[in-house]
Amino acid sequence: MDLENKKATRQSAGEALRDLGKINENIVVLDADVSAATRSDIFAKEFPDRFFDMGISEQDMISTAAGLASCGKIPFACAFSVFATGRAYDQIRNVICYSKLNVKICGSHAGITVGEDGATHQMFEDINLMRGLPNMKVFSSSDEAQTKWLIKEMAKLDGPAYIRTCRLKTAKIYDDNQQFEIGKGLQIGNGTDATIFSTGVCTVEAIKAKEELAKEGINVRVVDIHTIKPIDEELIIKCAKETKKLISVEDHSIIGGLGSAISDVLIEKMPMKLIKIGIKDTFGESGKAEDLMKKYEIDSTAIIRKIKE
Repeated sequence: MDLENKKATRQSAGEALRDLGKINENIVVLDADVSAATRSDIFAKEFPDRFFDMGISEQDMISTAAGLASCGKIPFACAFSVFATGRAYDQIRNVICYSKLNVKICGSHAGITVGEDGATHQMFEDINLMRGLPNMKVFSSSDEAQTKWLIKEMAKLDGPAYIRTCRLKTAKIYDDNQQFEIGKGLQIGNGTDATIFSTGVCTVEAIKAKEELAKEGINVRVVDIHTIKPIDEELIIKCAKETKKLISVEDHSIIGGLGSAISDVLIEKMPMKLIKIGIKDTFGESGKAEDLMKKYEIDSTAIIRKIKE
């Protein structure tokens, strides 16, 4: 893990869209007047004729993306996750998912790590909203290499897809040659004392916890779940059989997120206790991202404490 070279996954997503635009002329990008923040402006500068700033009108953006998809284009609709999934939920449900339209939604600035923007912009429910929709695939990226791969893979998929990215700069976990697969988590280490299932910015925290615990003779594995739906049932069951304790950690509500998705698998296939670390049933507040992660107990310190308990 490279802690020196950090990059926000929203930045990586913008770069990936630009690269995708160079090889596929059917790629179009829409944004809800926040392109400098979502970094879709990187695509806009390269392909101004294929970029559409829809203004502060997320419902219109999603409906327009649906129209473009019906004409053979591959639209990526970008906005802050709280508005992309919350304000436009009706359009996503009844226009995109019901009709199985080939629209890709990029929700940036997800979770408590939006930081100073505060509670109105800190989206803890987007995974919950999107994974409950029929026909929707749901992704949450952890670093630069994974984000760029996911954006390119989303363009190959036929049908609705959602990816959440974050504002906080995160360490580089994977090199550019890392192999990923839709619906398959990545296991880091073979520890049997515990499994830490993680996603998004919390994967770095999970790896930090793993490294610190190893110094005390506690050996855990980290499983990075970049695909929330369809989730890797096989790997979840494998870890339940091989490790003594299961923990999930996410910058999302403990209601309906990664932890809930894992619990659904365990209840049916391998009954075992899962400790869910995430944002409890509450709104957030304004503050520095790292301070908020500590206060809301989704950092490496909180993970270590839970494992020791």
